[in-house]
Formats: sequence, C-alpha cells, structure tokens
Amino acid sequence: MSETDVPSSSAVADTAGYPPRRRPSLRVRLRSKLLGLGWRWRSSLSLRTASITMIGGAVALSLLGWYVSSQIRDGLFEERVEQVLADAAWRAEEAQSNFNASTAQTSAQVQQLAVDQVEDLQDPTSGAVGTTLLRSPYETSQLTIVEPSSGTGVSVRPLVTEEIQEALATEGGQHWQPVAIPSSDGDEPGIIVGSPVNLPAAGAHELYIAYTLAPEEETVSLVMRVLAIGAGVLVIVLAAMAWVITWRVLRPVTQAAATAERIADGLLHERMTVRGHDELATLGRSFNEMASSLEHQIERLEELSRLQQRFVSDVSHELRTPLTTIRMAGELLHDYREEFPASVRRAAELLHTQLDRFESMLADLLEISRFDAGAAVLEAEERDLRNVVANVVEMAAPLAAARGSDLVVHAPDTPCTAQIDPRRIERVLRNLVINAVEHGAGAPVDITVGVEEEAVAVRVRDHGVGMSPEDAARVFDRFWRADPARARTTGGTGLGLAISLEDARLHSGWLEAWGEEGVGAAFRLTLPRRADVELASSPLSLEDDRPATTPQVLEGGPGSLVGLAPGEGE
Repeated sequence: MSETDVPSSSAVADTAGYPPRRRPSLRVRLRSKLLGLGWRWRSSLSLRTASITMIGGAVALSLLGWYVSSQIRDGLFEERVEQVLADAAWRAEEAQSNFNASTAQTSAQVQQLAVDQVEDLQDPTSGAVGTTLLRSPYETSQLTIVEPSSGTGVSVRPLVTEEIQEALATEGGQHWQPVAIPSSDGDEPGIIVGSPVNLPAAGAHELYIAYTLAPEEETVSLVMRVLAIGAGVLVIVLAAMAWVITWRVLRPVTQAAATAERIADGLLHERMTVRGHDELATLGRSFNEMASSLEHQIERLEELSRLQQRFVSDVSHELRTPLTTIRMAGELLHDYREEFPASVRRAAELLHTQLDRFESMLADLLEISRFDAGAAVLEAEERDLRNVVANVVEMAAPLAAARGSDLVVHAPDTPCTAQIDPRRIERVLRNLVINAVEHGAGAPVDITVGVEEEAVAVRVRDHGVGMSPEDAARVFDRFWRADPARARTTGGTGLGLAISLEDARLHSGWLEAWGEEGVGAAFRLTLPRRADVELASSPLSLEDDRPATTPQVLEGGPGSLVGLAPGEGE
C-alpha cells in the first residue's frame, strides 16, 4: 500500500456526511515547500544576492582554510620529523657508545646490557612511546639474545616493516617511515626511526624508536576548528551584510516599481519618497520628475480628448437641424427632377445621393460620440443568432447581386441563442458582410455560425483581395483605410468597423480580424450567451482554411441568397 493509501490519523469525519480529510503526504508537503522556496528565490533579489554571497564566501573560505591547514600540517610534520630524527640519532649514538664501552661477553651479560640500554633510551618527554632492539637479518654471530622492548603500553615490534629492515641492513644509516600507533582511543599518527647498532659479541642489531605525532595532530585539529568556526561566523556576517546592503539599495527600486504600478492603475499623483543626496536619491528625484511629466502629458491628452469628443458631439447635434432642412429641399428637388433640364436633373440626383451619405456619416458620428461619453445602452433580449444572420444576408443580397458574389451561410441545426441587442448585432454583421462583398472580388462570401456552451460566434470570410497582418491590426481604427485612394462606390465613413468593435465590447464580446493578401480576409464576432459569462474561447477559428464552397443557387444568377446549410462548415 502506498503512502497516500494509508489513512492519516488526523482524518476527521465531517458531521455533514463529507468524507474525512486527509493530510497531504510528506512528498506533497516537501514539494510544496520546495516550490515556495523556488518562487521566493526567483522573486527576491535580496535573497539571491545574500545566498550567492554566502555560498561564494563559504567556498572561498573553505579553499583558504584547506590551504592554511595544509600548510600548517605540512610545516608541523616536517618540523617534527627533523626533531625526531635528531633525537633518534642522538639516542642511537648514546646507545652505541655504551655498547662499545661494555665488557660483556656471555649471552646473559649481553642480554642484560641490551635490556638496560633499551630502558635507558625510553624518554616519554621526547615523544617516544616505545623502543625495541632487533637482530639484523644478515648477522651470522652465534650469540643471540631475546629482543628487548620497552614503552608505554605500545608494542613496537609489529610496527617494524620488512622494507625498513631491508633498508637498514643493505644501506645502513638512519631510516624512518610514518606508522599508525595503536592507542586506547584508536590509531594515532606516529613515526618509527631505525638505526644500526653493534652489540658486544652479538654483532649487528637494529635500534627502533617509535614517536607519536598526537600532539601535532591535536594542534592541526584545533586550528581547523578555529578556522571552521571563524569561517562560519564570517559567512553569516557576509550574508547579513549582503542582505542589508542589497535591501538598502533595492528599497528605492522596489518603491519605484510599486509607485509605477499605482501610476499605471490611474493614480497619477503617486510619487516616491526621496531621502538623502546619493545616487538612489537622484533616481527617486528623476522618477518623480518623469511621473510629473507623464501626469501633465496625460492630463493634457485627456483634456484634448474630451474637447475632441465634445466637439464631435456638438457638431453632430448642431448639424442635424440644417441637415433636416437641406434634406426636405433635396427631396423636393429630387421629386421634380424630371421637369428640370438634364444638367439640373443630374445635380438633383447627386444632391440626393450625397445627402444620404452625409446623413449616414452624421449618424455614425453621433453613435461614436455616445460610446465616448459612455452613454451607449445595451437593450439585450434572447435571440437566435441564425435569424439575425438571415436578416442581414437578406438585406445585403442586392449589393451582393450587383457585385456578382454569392452569400453562403453555414449554420448548425441546434439553436444559437444568446442575450444580445439585435439592432447592434445586425449593424455589426451588416458592416462585416458589406465589407466582404465590397472587397470579395466577386467570389463567394462564407458566413459561418458556431455555438458552444458559453458562447456563440459568426465568421464572415471573403476570398478577395485580402489584407496584410499589419492592416488587420489597424482595421478597427477610426477613419483608417488600407488604401486611401480606393474609390468608394458604396459610401462609408471609416467608422463602421470602429463602431462594430464598440458594439462587440458593449456585449463583453470579441471582434477580431485576419487577412492575407491575395487570399482573402475573415472577421469573427464572438459573444457570450449570457451577460454574466466571461469569454474564454470561441466556437469558430478565426482563419478559415477551408476552400470556398460552390454555392447552390436557389433563385439563379449571381448574388442569389443561399439558404442556411445546417452543419455545413462545422
């Protein structure tokens, strides 16, 4: 059974009938802690600086401590070796002098002489912990003695290796090697020194003296402990200093970031608190000057925008009265145009046409001024978007017929109901369909309706001249045209798509554009089905890669209205 399968002792059954709660497993808690630390590491420059300083300081001090301790250890060892070799040489000379001065001839006399000499050589104050006298491997004398040894509980004989014996027997002189000396607390470092000596009647022997290096090892350990403690304290001090300095340096930067966020939220009067006269204070003063300049510029632009909006609104309202008078006169002239000469009749017809365009432009200006003033009101009702599309297609059919385009509608079988303002949505779709017909170069225009649980959408796709991605990004700007020199055969104010975008936003929806030169363009309107829903996705893709459908003409001839095609294009 895994850890998560084991019921936790802290699980308590809820009295309302809910299952008992389980404590997160240790792995989950550790993972949560690590993720929290990781986020804190990424989000805090002070923590990163202090941590890096601590790690770098620890590494540097560790290397320095290793180097210093190595030098101290090597120095103490070399110095101690010199002392030991000098002491062992003196003791070997002293023992040889005593052997030379002795008159011992029998085995018992030589044995006693060797034992006495070994005992005399033992001196704990010099660091010697044991002494022994061994017969040389190449000695052929008939007189032999028992190998005498002395020491403070240390047996020297097991410390003597064949290598040092061979070196003494063949090369003579003094030889030494490091050894591990057994003790009650475990092995301790030491040195064994061997010197050749000659006993009366017994011949060549080897004198071995073992010296301990425990005091030197204790000294090195003490130095290492002091260095480690000092390094730890120094690393902590370095980390604390780095934290304080970084916090002190970053505090104005943090304050600047917080102030900038508040300014971005619209609190233009926010300023940094400036203290002192150093570089950070200069940063604060410069930031405050920049914020003051931005506030002044934004206020000036807002005032200009208000004046512009008021101007458009006032002019639009003021023009309605003279436009009404001119419209009445124009209608009268247009009604009696057949009684006029040809030139006057043509002028009356042009006046009538341009009055229609002027009235449409005035209506657009009034509508955009309502959006700017925040006076646009949404009159929502439950409607099926397929019916709205059908009404728009029916109204645009004459224009499509004149342009030689077919309007092909693709809609699902299921209802596409949503809470919408029919007048505004019809205006949006009418703008999109008319634009598609105008720029469709006589190719079919596909109008696709999509629905899902939270949203409905309509995509209008033409296969005409298309537009570049740069044009698609600006197509909703007011009074913007991709080709200003292009003739306007059906009128237009340059505000249609801008008003459509505002209508979509008023519904909390999306209006998006896509285009490719020589391929065509597509506009997608996505609306929430309920007013309290926030859009997350659209039922339709923006770019329609499906080739143009060959329409089934119901009434014959270009531009005929093609009926709803349930499920087609989905």
